[in-house]
Amino acid sequence: MKVHFIAIGGSAMHNLAIALRLKGYEVTGSDDEIFEPAKSRLAKYGILPDSIGWHPERITPDLDAIILGMHARIDNPELVKAKELGLKIYSYPEYLYEQSKDKVRIVVGGSHGKTTITSMIIHVLQQNHIDCDYMVGAQLEGFEVMVKLSEEARIMVIEGDEYLTSPIDRRPKFHVYQPTVGIVSGIAWDHVNVFPTFDIYVEQFEIFANMIPDNGKFIYCEDDEVLRALGERVTVAHKQPYGVHPYHIQDGVTYLETPEGDVPLHIFGKHNLTNLNAARYACAAVGVSSQDFYKAIASFKGASKRLELVAKNADSLVYKDFAHSPSKLKATIAAVREQYPDKHLVACMELHTFSSLTEAFLTQYAGAMDDADEAIVYFSPEAIALKKLPPITAQMIEKAFGRPDLTVFDDSALLKNKLLNMKAVNTVLLMMSSGNFNGIDVNELGKKIISLRP
Repeated sequence: MKVHFIAIGGSAMHNLAIALRLKGYEVTGSDDEIFEPAKSRLAKYGILPDSIGWHPERITPDLDAIILGMHARIDNPELVKAKELGLKIYSYPEYLYEQSKDKVRIVVGGSHGKTTITSMIIHVLQQNHIDCDYMVGAQLEGFEVMVKLSEEARIMVIEGDEYLTSPIDRRPKFHVYQPTVGIVSGIAWDHVNVFPTFDIYVEQFEIFANMIPDNGKFIYCEDDEVLRALGERVTVAHKQPYGVHPYHIQDGVTYLETPEGDVPLHIFGKHNLTNLNAARYACAAVGVSSQDFYKAIASFKGASKRLELVAKNADSLVYKDFAHSPSKLKATIAAVREQYPDKHLVACMELHTFSSLTEAFLTQYAGAMDDADEAIVYFSPEAIALKKLPPITAQMIEKAFGRPDLTVFDDSALLKNKLLNMKAVNTVLLMMSSGNFNGIDVNELGKKIISLRP
């Protein structure tokens, strides 16, 4: 098979390209920009384009498939050429479905927790020697490529994003995967540029649930009021509501309370203990017993940037997290507050996504950082201009968050200086963003902050 990727440098796209290369396919690709780690990883497998840019001459009649990334525009010259030649064009969700249409597909959807739940399921299946294919949106410890495709595995575990499938396909990605076992972790309005009202956003999850066949299962979080109502009205034959798994914290360690006794975990936080229950029911749907699940989940260390410990010393710690939406922000801060009730909690977040950088949506952040002792928000005026959005101000952000002592930065150098000069001891610093604070290396910063502690 010969496949060509248009926009090969994307996170999911380059992982899929490597997975197909490992499967023995002939893989080529193009992009107008490729950053690390995608650049080095594509080079390692011999599929890094030899030049940056779009090259219609690379689109030839002998290609079996074109895989189109979301980053490409509808007038992309390679896409235009592929259409002229009548080649088969797939979005990467469509291609993943093609590769898994004869398998049991566990699709994890929801406004938050998707990566963690997907990662938990993959970890438990592997620990129990159950072969599975997968696609997950974050790097996991012990995994080099976050897409696996094989002929042998009877199960595929897919992180199911609700964003658009491709520039020429306006369906949400998770609809394309056609779930056998479908999970929805929660519903909190996001992607307002695509789903302009909350009702339209909720409708996408209802469509997803109603796609599940009679021999499948719909697993949903009943702690979410909107999702509980959705779960009650969908017509799926087999439903499994879930909430937080019973647990307790002792000496800074979270323990699951199970019939076989307490199980110590590496992860923590009520939201993670809720995600864990979703994973438990999904694993049960493909034959994993509760006892085997608990034994396996004890060694799960979490996904990259999901409450990931960056640095620590005798009394202070630095964590980073992907949290950016209001619900994610609140859950992550609450988790750290519960785990370290006696420490000074400094929460720092970046407004980075399209939604978060619009004045109308900012009001959704009211109270989101109230559990922190000190709250800091960073935004980049340059990012707002690049997204062609109206400017926002520090005053708008302060009003939206509803916290008089909120500190707002629009200069990453000043933010970095502020964090490096913190004098507090017995502190937890929590850095939260789906971006990178305009080039700040959070790992390096965290280690330096810890080394400067008295």
